[in-house]
Amino acid sequence: MENNPNARLLRIFVGESDKRGHQPMYEAIVYEAKRQGLSGATVTRGIMGFGASSRVHTTKLLELSSDLPLVIEIVDTEEKIRAFAETLTTWFEESRSGGLITLEKAEVIRYQPGK
Repeated sequence: MENNPNARLLRIFVGESDKRGHQPMYEAIVYEAKRQGLSGATVTRGIMGFGASSRVHTTKLLELSSDLPLVIEIVDTEEKIRAFAETLTTWFEESRSGGLITLEKAEVIRYQPGK
C-alpha cells in the first residue's frame, strides 16, 4: 500500500470465545486478510468491555472472563476493504456470532516495512 489520503480503516469487534468452525474468529480474520492481500492487520485485546448483550467482560481477578473483547484493525484501499467486509459479513451470519464491524476514513501517511 502506498501513501493514500483516501484509505479506509476497517475495525472488527469480536469476543475471545467467538469461533469460525474450530478456529478463533480473530485468527481466521487475520489469516483471511493476509490471503486476500490486505496491507496488514492488528489484533488488540481489551481489558474490559460490553457489547450488544450488555454483559460486561473484565480481567478482574474476582471475575475471570474467557470472553474478553478483541478489536481487529485493517487499513487498505476502499475497494479491498469493502470486498473483505463482505466476506466477514458472510462469516458472521454463518457462525451466528455477535460482533461489530465499522468503516472509517483514514489517511495513510507512511507505510513501510522495518529493516
